[in-house]
Amino acid sequence: MQQLATEPTGEELSLAERAYRAIRDRLVMLEIRPGAPINEDQLGQSLGVGRTPVREALKRLQYERLITTYPRRGTFATEVNITDLAHISEVRQELEPLAAAQAARRATAADRAALTAVLRELERVDSRRQDAADLMRLDLQVHRAIYAATHNPYLEDTLVRHDNLATRIWCLFIDRLPDMAGHVEEHGPLIESIVAGDPDKASELARSHVVGFERAIRDAI
Repeated sequence: MQQLATEPTGEELSLAERAYRAIRDRLVMLEIRPGAPINEDQLGQSLGVGRTPVREALKRLQYERLITTYPRRGTFATEVNITDLAHISEVRQELEPLAAAQAARRATAADRAALTAVLRELERVDSRRQDAADLMRLDLQVHRAIYAATHNPYLEDTLVRHDNLATRIWCLFIDRLPDMAGHVEEHGPLIESIVAGDPDKASELARSHVVGFERAIRDAI
């Protein structure tokens, strides 16, 4: 009988999670360019981890459609295909309003404090001086804080994955988008409605935000 693999230790899990998050965000922000080959050894060296945590991370990232493996060719960052925009938006237009509403209903005091801290970051955005990459990281931070406040791990996981894919499209066209800061600042009223516990308003604002995202990308193409 085949012996079961030994469960990884807590340290190994921590390293794998660290590798996963770092590689994921490099892919999302296009720091690893679409179509670029993925080199396990180089990634491990840059992150200060061994090959096993990197491999564990890459398994998750393949499931999340951020990397693709081809037999006898290797592993590559997934191409950004603009035809995916409609599919991603279709999912997000249904689930983002749900997440915003549930966050407004379920957010704990700690969630509201975290969201308020992000709101303060938004209020400090200087549209004339802010780096586009920094704005995108702030956008990711806002969305992830809202998803966490739903206290629904399945909804959170689904939306994080789709927001990551949407962000890759956004980053691809970032030079053609005239009001990046305005898009990110739109989150202010949304966060306020969640912190105030107003699910109907939060849902409405979230849907409007996703629709506006798709429209902005299509106008930029």
